[in-house]
Amino acid sequence: MSPPAEMPSTEQHVLVVADGDVPARAALDAAWPGWADGVATVIAADGGLARARAVGLQPGLLVGDLDSLDPTLLADAEAAGLPIRRAPTAKDESDTELALLEALAAGATRVTMLGAFGGTRLDHALANLWLLAHPAAARAELVLLDERTRAFLVTARAADGTPVPRPLPGRIGATVSLLPFGGEALGVTTHGLRYPLRDEPLVTGPARGLSNVRDTPDAAVSLRAGRLLVVETPS
Repeated sequence: MSPPAEMPSTEQHVLVVADGDVPARAALDAAWPGWADGVATVIAADGGLARARAVGLQPGLLVGDLDSLDPTLLADAEAAGLPIRRAPTAKDESDTELALLEALAAGATRVTMLGAFGGTRLDHALANLWLLAHPAAARAELVLLDERTRAFLVTARAADGTPVPRPLPGRIGATVSLLPFGGEALGVTTHGLRYPLRDEPLVTGPARGLSNVRDTPDAAVSLRAGRLLVVETPS
């Protein structure tokens, strides 16, 4: 097995490309300006190698059991000297999870994941969303992205219930959904969203936090306990 790609010590942003639908770079740039700022390296998860190269990204590491990758593309990658972390097909982790773990092991404090929503498997999309709560990523900032959706977690870590703030900057008129993740989210307070929450709970089941709207470019949310899944759709 080859070692993981090295990253410059000044860079902490890693791009993980999974084997779902990956939009063109221009579409991502238009939806989320600056989304790729500071990317140090790209890690492809199995068939994510083809997805990455199709949009002009050159991975520095390939991870997975490689059962979704065209053998010709794999042979070309091996001939070109691309570092590869092979995994057995029978394993506990998904290929995308393995790629995330490689990014974190390389020192990433920010990981952006492409190709995590698209494809034919709802279970894969849900599993990728759940990677936002991976224990190994507790100190990293994880974002799942395509041209229609940006998703990340806000976690209240203070044991005494001190509110944890999170900026939600972006375009006025964009949709911002706040959904409880893994249990109740308590003490949710918003700023700059059309339908305000003021130290209120969001509980599993009701869709109360769905489809809010950003009214100011410096919107923000805070919560005292639990976790919020933030799902943004550009206007």
